[in-house]
Amino acid sequence: MAAADAIAASGLTKFYGHLRAVDHVDLRVPAGGRFGLLGPNGAGKTTMIKLLTGLSEISEGDAVVAGYDVRTDPMHVKQNVGWVASEVILDDDLSAWENLWLQAKLQRLDRWTDRAESLLAYFELGDRRKDKVGTYSTGMRKKLEIALALLHAPQIIFMDEPTIGLDAGTRRTLWDLIRGVNAEFGITVLLTTHYIEEADILCDRVAVIDHGRIVATGSPSELKAKVRTDFIEIELAPPVPEDRLRAVPGVLEAKSAGPVWTLRVESAEVVLPRLLAALSGEGIRSIRVDKPSLETVFLDLTGKRLDAEGTGPVDYRKFYAQMRRARQ
Repeated sequence: MAAADAIAASGLTKFYGHLRAVDHVDLRVPAGGRFGLLGPNGAGKTTMIKLLTGLSEISEGDAVVAGYDVRTDPMHVKQNVGWVASEVILDDDLSAWENLWLQAKLQRLDRWTDRAESLLAYFELGDRRKDKVGTYSTGMRKKLEIALALLHAPQIIFMDEPTIGLDAGTRRTLWDLIRGVNAEFGITVLLTTHYIEEADILCDRVAVIDHGRIVATGSPSELKAKVRTDFIEIELAPPVPEDRLRAVPGVLEAKSAGPVWTLRVESAEVVLPRLLAALSGEGIRSIRVDKPSLETVFLDLTGKRLDAEGTGPVDYRKFYAQMRRARQ
């Protein structure tokens, strides 16, 4: 593990029976940055977080997180990382201050009140500290969740699908909060997401994960530069034989999903007129052109688009219960 790495994993693997959920992953996350794991539901993103935080036992491989070996020293790992889960973990019947108090008790923190005051002030929640969380807006609740994860001053914060289910405005507000936490506290952020735009805008580096394997890693611009082809998505009715589409000069690959064809082409500007000429008289319902983006990177690497499903819940309380035992 290099001195500048907050996380370093080698051959990281997780089996659930015969299912290999994480498949020999090598991963390095630089300290102080914002790193994204981009992939669809079921790709292994949440399992990766469980392994890196010591919440799930590693089947094969090794990982060092915040300077501690996850296999041999998982409790010190937990003491140095925070977690914002995809599901809500707040108690709506308690106030913001009472939720922070409960978090401090779970983590066996002796001196936490000054830190809690600072966090409430930073997230502009000080004037609502005594109000029940059930009266908070979605944005306020997300702020408080992050405050809870930062209460013990971790080196790394894991955010598992932090914006899933949020409207566009609240999502962008949370992006600003994540940038601010990264800059203000100097904390490393690792987030999982299936939102292309989120990874592109928010992350310094991105690892594309599919079926438990990392298929590419780099900055968003580096990943987009690897895609030297465009994609044309065309919906046809009635169906057209695949060989007719492949016969169009410049079409490199054609895949169908019902009446919709996805064509990988050398240049959309050159191929599109040829394609329209070849399909003259056919029932073209819609055409969409994708230039290099993280979405086309994923499509190029995996042959499919990201779906829009979220991940299932993770037992966040179990994570902090283990931290509590570590402090006893």
